[in-house]
Amino acid sequence: MFLVWGDNTLARRLASELINTYAVPVTVIVRSADADQAPDIADLEPDTGDPDLRPVLVAAARLTPDVLVRAGVAEANAVALVERDDVANVDAAMMVRELNPTARIVVRVFNPILAQGVTAMLGDCDVLSGSEIAAPAFVAAALGDDVPTYVRLTDQFLVTAHRSEQPDPDDVVCGLAVLDGRAEPETLPADDAAADLLLVRRYGEPPRPAARPARLPLRVTRLVLGRRRLRYALAGVAALLFVSTALLAHLRDLNLWEAGYLAAVTALGGIEGEVTGGAVEHVVLVTLGLAGVALVPFVTVLVVEAVVTARLALASGALTRPVADHVVIVGLGNVGTRVLRELHGFGVDVVCVDRSPDARGVAVARELGVPVIIANGNSAETLRAASVATARALLVLSTDDVSNLETALLGRALHGGRLRVVLRLYDEGFARRVKRTFDIDLSRSVSYLAAPAFAAALFGREVIDAIPVGRRVLLVAELPVGAGSELEGRLCPEVDRPNEVRLVAVRTGRIGQTLWTVPERRRLVRTDRLIVVATRAGLAGLLARTRPNPDAAPLPEPQPLRLLARPHPATGSDAP
Repeated sequence: MFLVWGDNTLARRLASELINTYAVPVTVIVRSADADQAPDIADLEPDTGDPDLRPVLVAAARLTPDVLVRAGVAEANAVALVERDDVANVDAAMMVRELNPTARIVVRVFNPILAQGVTAMLGDCDVLSGSEIAAPAFVAAALGDDVPTYVRLTDQFLVTAHRSEQPDPDDVVCGLAVLDGRAEPETLPADDAAADLLLVRRYGEPPRPAARPARLPLRVTRLVLGRRRLRYALAGVAALLFVSTALLAHLRDLNLWEAGYLAAVTALGGIEGEVTGGAVEHVVLVTLGLAGVALVPFVTVLVVEAVVTARLALASGALTRPVADHVVIVGLGNVGTRVLRELHGFGVDVVCVDRSPDARGVAVARELGVPVIIANGNSAETLRAASVATARALLVLSTDDVSNLETALLGRALHGGRLRVVLRLYDEGFARRVKRTFDIDLSRSVSYLAAPAFAAALFGREVIDAIPVGRRVLLVAELPVGAGSELEGRLCPEVDRPNEVRLVAVRTGRIGQTLWTVPERRRLVRTDRLIVVATRAGLAGLLARTRPNPDAAPLPEPQPLRLLARPHPATGSDAP
């Protein structure tokens, strides 16, 4: 039995994944049977029609040890804690470990420092972040083919590439999908030569984060000089000094340096009181004096205003310069924050919008020097302030489907052209209707992208990364070959299943070697670990094929090394 705590969209997707993909019974703890996603969880029907697989709901306003006992935590094989609160999830994990020392625990945590501590403290525990899993899919949807998806492996650097890029055939790991303008791509085709999207090896390092913005004094100077009225005033002063210098040099027979010095001193209030010289010279000096009296305070006011405005703009994080070909992110929650970091790492200009100054990503954006506008995203004034008219893409990542659609339609209208819009939508039916009605095809669901990774983690299998392919997702996972499992003793190519599973590499446990070129005649042993790319259904099937058999014979003990005896050359007796 598997236990899930949460009444949000991820809890619902996870329960559905466990029931329909893995066919295991699930008990879900919710705050109220009538609130949030609890009614939808209760209505989940197994695809097989097996009534024993319908989820069991336990309602409790607060999670306590008594509630966990009532939900059957003592008999649970694994527990998923997927509430939105990091601290509540960690507290729940500690309670679960006290009540069931052997259960596998999977915890949803956003904070990476907290995640490391939880993993070290609770033993058989995995910590995942739904936003971290989903963020690459949103980035890929926003930038299209401009930015590849990177697969994070400890000893290899893999990246997606299109066949049109003509990668080296020796670097191609496998074919990921046949796109070919299809509405629904064919994933993991049997023939790699037919695939348009490939997984290839890359050498070197992934792209580093973009350089930090200029220091405050330099940025203030740029903003001050960028103000139009101040530029016009400074240009007027310069023109007046230039003309006056030329006239004084001619009238008094001075060189340019002397004439310029006299003009500047006169303009700054040092007008001469002598009556020598001609009328034209007097007019020039008086004009300079009067212009200095008028212009110096005016320029001073403009400079002070520009400096104060610039500093206020920088302090608030607002947009301080015209931008184009940037990405506008509306919504700086967990997902928006992860997407912001990824785009910034690729060196893409970003402008952020959120209605709350306390949103998680606001502080991150200001730390990175990214402009932030604190206002409602579904406002024309706000989107104009974010320069959506010159943007390359608009990502709408709040948790309200209707508000997201409203913002997307408004942004596309203000852009006037073919703005690339990516929506965060939970409801699949709503997403399909949006596609048909408004021709917005780029929608993503965080729970849909993250649920397969959480489900696999409950079975002790590590999902390394997710590769978005359209609205689908391919999972990169590492699985051990269980003792006595169906795959033990089979040839490596027998792992592959067209359109479901593709074996990428084999880690050999005894010597710590990774075989990145999979040998065709090598047989799998129980110390091997498989690195695969799989669909959700393919990963579930592979889990069953690698599941250990409790009746399997134990691994034989390694025999001690023995030295062979050979005759001694002098005596003829055996000697080592």
